[in-house]
Amino acid sequence: MQFCQSTGDIWVSDIKVRAATVDDVDLLHRFSVDLATYEDEPEAVISTPQTLARDGFGDSPQFAALIAERDGKPVGFALYTYNYSVWTAARGIFIEDIWVVPEERRGGVARALVQSLAEECAAKGYKRIDLNVLDWNPARGFYEKAGFRWIRNWLPYRLSGAGLAALASKARR
Repeated sequence: MQFCQSTGDIWVSDIKVRAATVDDVDLLHRFSVDLATYEDEPEAVISTPQTLARDGFGDSPQFAALIAERDGKPVGFALYTYNYSVWTAARGIFIEDIWVVPEERRGGVARALVQSLAEECAAKGYKRIDLNVLDWNPARGFYEKAGFRWIRNWLPYRLSGAGLAALASKARR
């Protein structure tokens, strides 16, 4: 891994990993739709390039993202947020989305993205990286080889949509 002091870019082999900018919102959106399509939920993406510009690159960014490039061509991304653990008394990174274009898989792109995030953690004193992966996704093997561990006793839960609205309306009574 090489770090370019002047640009902040990280090079892993022939893959350049750089921070996404507002100029990348169309790409971030397209990659998000590609990922949702892969997960058989293309209609789940309601963000737009405009909302990504507002939410990721405005006055109070809600996420950060990395772009992986090979030969100047975008080949993957990782979109992430920060979390905090009372147990470790430190921040961490939560990878919301990670995507590698199909023709670049098994070519080190995902590894370069995850290594870049691990480097950010080490540099800033963060204690962990978390992510969710579908049980059928073959990328689970990659994550395990990279050192991620499946937390067997924990199950993810989510409250959204009509359930969230119903619970919120009960709180106002």
